[in-house]
Amino acid sequence: FSPEHGIRGTEDRPNVDDEVDARMGLTIHSLYRPSTQAPSDSLLRGVETIIFDLQDIGTRSYTFVSAMRWAMEGCFENGVEVIVLDRPNPIGGVAIDGPGLDATATSFVGYFPGMPIRHGLTMGELAKLFNAEKKINADLTVVAMKNWRRDAWFDDTGLMWVNPSPNMRNLIAATLYPGVGMIEYGNVSVGRGTDTPFELVGAPYLRGRALAELLNARKLAGLKFYPITFTPTASKFSGQKCEGVFIVVTDRNAVRASRLGAELAGALAKLAPGQFQIDANGGIRLVGSAADLAKFKSGEDPSVIASAWSAAEARWRTLRAKYLLY
Repeated sequence: FSPEHGIRGTEDRPNVDDEVDARMGLTIHSLYRPSTQAPSDSLLRGVETIIFDLQDIGTRSYTFVSAMRWAMEGCFENGVEVIVLDRPNPIGGVAIDGPGLDATATSFVGYFPGMPIRHGLTMGELAKLFNAEKKINADLTVVAMKNWRRDAWFDDTGLMWVNPSPNMRNLIAATLYPGVGMIEYGNVSVGRGTDTPFELVGAPYLRGRALAELLNARKLAGLKFYPITFTPTASKFSGQKCEGVFIVVTDRNAVRASRLGAELAGALAKLAPGQFQIDANGGIRLVGSAADLAKFKSGEDPSVIASAWSAAEARWRTLRAKYLLY
């Protein structure tokens, strides 16, 4: 079975079809099609065990999390054992950041109500939490990692970076993704179709210098911005010249990525009123909170919006405590 980006993490299409693997000669059943996001009963018939081995990036909206949940539900219904081979959270397992997900906003890019954007768990820990809190009751075994620390970033592990998806190309992109990804469903480029996805933001209707000056004046911890022009070769504004900002991480431990998302939304709305639309393609699913989405659109101070997330973050920290493996 393969998730959104195919069995080798190289597909970047809205619909991944079944295929026969050239190396193994086995049929790969896609779980990323409009009609198929979980293994069907017929495919699970006769299966004894599913081994789940995917690299998450520590952000609520990454679809591998929902793929695991739906696979677990299907396995429970068909008496199939689930074994999750745990992997590091590349942006660490300590920081928790962002608004909790509304129960009415759950989707394939947000499964568990109350989960902040940066959840601070590994896939194995998430599997345990889902299994108990959502009462999936799957026959679940998590094979824990050896020698991983909660405060470790991916480059502390000594492991080789392998792109989990075509646009998640390095640890810097993963660090910024919880924030930049918040606004991706808006009418703005987040760098898909460039060499540095999720490290820049722009659009044809923006002025990069003004955006950089506004964001730098906000003095966001661990971040600097400089103006750029770029022309994406894919995704939004493909072939169109965009102006925007490149985001420089100066201290990753100080970065609060979801605050970055709020600041980007606020700056874009201020500089391009009537042009920037954060919910152009269903932004509620990525922001996760209808109340916060309304605040972004009304122009409320992003720092005030972000400060209100502390209650949801505290609730999540308490809930997750009993499922920690490290």
